[in-house]
Amino acid sequence: MSLETPAPPDPAPGPTPGPAHVNEVALVGRVSAAPETRELPSGDELVTLRVVVDRPPDTGATRRTVDVVDVACWSRRTRRSAGALLPGDTVRVEGSLRRRFFGGAGGRTSRYEVEAARLVRLSRRAAS
Repeated sequence: MSLETPAPPDPAPGPTPGPAHVNEVALVGRVSAAPETRELPSGDELVTLRVVVDRPPDTGATRRTVDVVDVACWSRRTRRSAGALLPGDTVRVEGSLRRRFFGGAGGRTSRYEVEAARLVRLSRRAAS
């Protein structure tokens, strides 16, 4: 007498296994203006800043191209680090990309920003 083992069931439908999704951002750039601190209606404090990041030059390009990236600092540590920055400082920002929605005069809108998990000043701006 022979015993047969049943065939394994078909895998459940769903996403195909593959690499994990990753939302990690690392930028090195220049702080464009003094960081701004706001108290939100919830009582939370938020520090925001803008970082100007040079793009790699295109072959034969004669003009410098930059991106201006908004950075949001929610944690106590990143708010404190951002508060010590001055315009012109070079900073490394590590975090994740977030899309924030808000109401405006023209209706609901959105924007992308980097939510900082870590800020490190790499160099102080040159004294004038």
